[in-house]
Amino acid sequence: MGIENDINQSQFRSEGHKATVNLIYTCNWMMEKLKTFLDPFDLTSQQYNILRILRGAGAKNPLSTMQIRCRMLDKMSDTSRIVDRLIIKELVAKNVCPRDKRLVDVIITQKGLDLLAEIDQYSDEHDAILKNLSVDELQQLNTLLDKVRETVEVDAPVAIEVE
Repeated sequence: MGIENDINQSQFRSEGHKATVNLIYTCNWMMEKLKTFLDPFDLTSQQYNILRILRGAGAKNPLSTMQIRCRMLDKMSDTSRIVDRLIIKELVAKNVCPRDKRLVDVIITQKGLDLLAEIDQYSDEHDAILKNLSVDELQQLNTLLDKVRETVEVDAPVAIEVE
């Protein structure tokens, strides 16, 4: 079983093209697994990410929506909208920043901490997504993924004028 079978494609332009397709396919596969994992808790992956960011910051250290956005895995997320949904669920609270009235501070509530503690009880189930890899392979994968992100910025394609 490989990417060729998973997407029913036998040829790729290059190994780099195959790796890119494989990364995108695997990312989407993992996101679907995460969605299935979080569905019983009525959370999206972005909501879960924000709750974990706020828990990591500490209950006494509120973060602005800008600080949250900078730490998010999905930088394209509409952080303010996601925070508003978490407020409706009473998992976070927000207040006007006393130091700068233009900013809004967001903090995780006890209900949010309790929900994360409940989810943490199933961390082995969540971690099983990568059960086919040894610790050494996981370390190698992390190194390779970090290396991919260190690559030089790709120039935009040159526009070709057609007469």
